[in-house]
Amino acid sequence: MPKTRPSFEKIAFVASDVPEAQQALTRLVARYGAAEPARADAIVALGGDGFMLQTLHRHMTDAIPIYGMNRGSVGFLMNEYAEDHLCERLRAAEISRVHPLSMVATDRDGRSHTALAINEVSMFREAYQAAKLQVSIDGKVRLEELICDGVLVATPAGSTAYNLSAYGPIVPINTPLLALTPISPFRPRRWRGALLPNRARISIAVREADKRPVSAVADHFEVRHVARVEIEEAGGIDLLMMFDPGHSLDERILAEQFRY
Repeated sequence: MPKTRPSFEKIAFVASDVPEAQQALTRLVARYGAAEPARADAIVALGGDGFMLQTLHRHMTDAIPIYGMNRGSVGFLMNEYAEDHLCERLRAAEISRVHPLSMVATDRDGRSHTALAINEVSMFREAYQAAKLQVSIDGKVRLEELICDGVLVATPAGSTAYNLSAYGPIVPINTPLLALTPISPFRPRRWRGALLPNRARISIAVREADKRPVSAVADHFEVRHVARVEIEEAGGIDLLMMFDPGHSLDERILAEQFRY
């Protein structure tokens, strides 16, 4: 028998520190009550896209649907803010299921650092000299030497964020692909990145790591002075993001390709 959809009457509210979000939190809790996140049918996040990412990270393995309402600026990951009929909106919402990336970064001292990223894993030069990177896919070297300011691997959900700013491709949310995008590439001059299957294992080694230090960042988690970074999709983790009908993440990513 299929699992019935929750009533969405038990709602947990979380809010960023900005006054607009805190004021909204007070009004919504007075109106709808406040469930503990572990016992809630859904978590409503009040803030901007940055706070939505923080909330998703905080509940990464809880499999609780998260519905954002915009009390920030851009709000690409958020729904329009409204206080009326919230339970009805939650019941009608479309759920987008996304998977984060797993990063294992090995620093120059041989220590391993692990983190998860919802948008992207990025590597950046730390000093004035360009980074020299070797890119391997599934154990095979594909780029012997990439001279650049950095490189990133983006999920479909993150393809419209930093990846798009770096002229990477927009990836539809349900497409089993990852975007590999260079940041200010110098050599090979004409290489603009690649689309990879989401099952790919990506390994990026830092050449001349002492002379040309590189950091690795998984969303907001940074590791300095890395020697190698391994990246793959964490397919066993489901993040559930809720959107009003007609404004799903898939629709937003599609519409972003026609903006000018």
